[in-house]
Amino acid sequence: MTIKQRRVFIRILAAIAFTAAALLLSALFEINEYLEAVLFLIPYFIIGYDILKKAFHGIQNRQVFDENFLMAVATIGAILLGDFKESVAVMLFYQIGELFQSAAIGKSRKSIAALMDIRPDYANVILPDGKIEKTDPEQVAIGTLIGVNPGEKVPIDGVVIEGETALNTSALTGESIPQDVKPGDMVVSGCINLASPLKLKTTKEFGDSTVSKILELVEHSSMKKSRSENFITKFAKYYTPAVCYSALALALLPPIIRLILGDAPHWYDWIKQALTFLVISCPCALVISIPLSFFAGIGCASKHGILVKGSNYLEALADAKYFVFDKTGTLTKGVFEVTGIFPENGFTEKSLLFYAASAESASNHPISLSLKRAYGAEPDSQRVNGIKEIAGQGVTAWVDGQQVYVGNQKLMQYAGVDILQTHNSGESMVFVCVSGTYAGSIGISDVIKPSSKEAIAALKKMGIKKTVILTGDVRDVAERVAREIGIDLVRSELLPGDKVNEVEALLAAKGKQEKLAFVGDGINDAPVLSRADIGIAMGALGSDAAIEAADIVLMDDDPCKIALAMRISSNTLKIVRQNIIFALAVKFACLFLGAFGIATMWEAIFADVGVMVIAVLNAMRAMRIKR
Repeated sequence: MTIKQRRVFIRILAAIAFTAAALLLSALFEINEYLEAVLFLIPYFIIGYDILKKAFHGIQNRQVFDENFLMAVATIGAILLGDFKESVAVMLFYQIGELFQSAAIGKSRKSIAALMDIRPDYANVILPDGKIEKTDPEQVAIGTLIGVNPGEKVPIDGVVIEGETALNTSALTGESIPQDVKPGDMVVSGCINLASPLKLKTTKEFGDSTVSKILELVEHSSMKKSRSENFITKFAKYYTPAVCYSALALALLPPIIRLILGDAPHWYDWIKQALTFLVISCPCALVISIPLSFFAGIGCASKHGILVKGSNYLEALADAKYFVFDKTGTLTKGVFEVTGIFPENGFTEKSLLFYAASAESASNHPISLSLKRAYGAEPDSQRVNGIKEIAGQGVTAWVDGQQVYVGNQKLMQYAGVDILQTHNSGESMVFVCVSGTYAGSIGISDVIKPSSKEAIAALKKMGIKKTVILTGDVRDVAERVAREIGIDLVRSELLPGDKVNEVEALLAAKGKQEKLAFVGDGINDAPVLSRADIGIAMGALGSDAAIEAADIVLMDDDPCKIALAMRISSNTLKIVRQNIIFALAVKFACLFLGAFGIATMWEAIFADVGVMVIAVLNAMRAMRIKR
């Protein structure tokens, strides 16, 4: 409980105590009207002085028609009519409702507050003499050596220079599994060192670091309102003045008409009905619960490593019917791996890999690295010499005194050997020739993420009409990936500008109310992320381009988080609609009863505070989602 909430809680207890004392004295003794007024005005001002103050400031600032004004007019009017108990009850229950709402908002902020805890307090700068100096992260320059001890947050993005450890990335990704790092690995700010000391060399300034970008994103997420929130804002703008003038008309017109007709006007009864009407009319349930529902939904998403830049994007995601994916790094790992070994002419898989890895031992090309990883050991440099790269074809080298060619079909033609097509479509093939003999081929491909197929199936189960891959990769590779994971349409060998054109065509073909979402890695897909109705950045940990261009940022590279984000969106929208229908139905029903004198001040209290509490409770359900 915050200090402010604690103070309100104490005021509520004090008001209840004084009200109970006033009721007891009224029951035990015969007290006059003036003493009764004093006894009940004490708890009234204890619990309601801040409401009266806000209403007064609203009148001063010409922003009259809000819930504070309605509460003030209704309760002061009740006091003037001698209904002291009702006036105290209205203020008391209103403050209880406000306290309940404040606690609910505090609860929904917890996951976002946990995310905000990734902000580092200091950086351990390593000085030239080896001493450590604690420095404000914003003052640390690029290329500075810093130390991160166990239990400390990584303050700035950097590369590991010394040390091996495990990092807790749960505040960023929503996943509890630690990430192992070693020298040469990139580390992003906001992670917590779990095991051993690390020495990092910073690669960014704090203002450009991952943690800074994320914090900025979260801080501004509440500024972008959904259509539902905008509807409630406009509704309250016209609704509140309308009910105030209606209450005034209810207090004056019937008595005046009765007076003209020669009957007794009964001013007291009609003014009391008007005051009851005012209490009933307060739109607290709508004004509070709708933004709270979206806030809770955004909090639920952030708890699972999904950052939503505004409630408008959370609302739009529920209408997404077309999902367009980049391939590399989004549906695939973005890391080449050996997926097939096809030896020929007496060579074994082990010997084929040995010659290929040895010839490629001096290269850092992704394909070369994949060959060395598949071989499983570092090739002996003393057994390799004369390495020569042939541009656009591959490499040649002498391995154990034998000339080896490793590369594409053109290189094999250059070496004068025939290729046997013994490979699967959709793999990039590396061919090997040893001393004029064709040794075989090795299939290399960008491996599909284990969860990609599950993610596409989950989206289709949720009613997605079409899934599309847009990629710059070759046709065979793109179609293989699409077949394996269940993608409906493939467009391959595209430049970034071509991707935008494809998205434009899909946008033109979809329905007016339907939304198109593009999912990419955020590095080279920024134009498409910006053009789509909803841009979703996959695996954006450390990617500035993703955080800048996307509307929704997934802090890890799990495609299943897309379906989870859609479920959170749908669940939030369902709760918002329930609150709107429930609040309006009860409100208008009670307003009708109040206008005809059927509803008393106690029913008015339920119509205001009771409905608000129920709506807030319902809104808090948006904080939870089954995975």
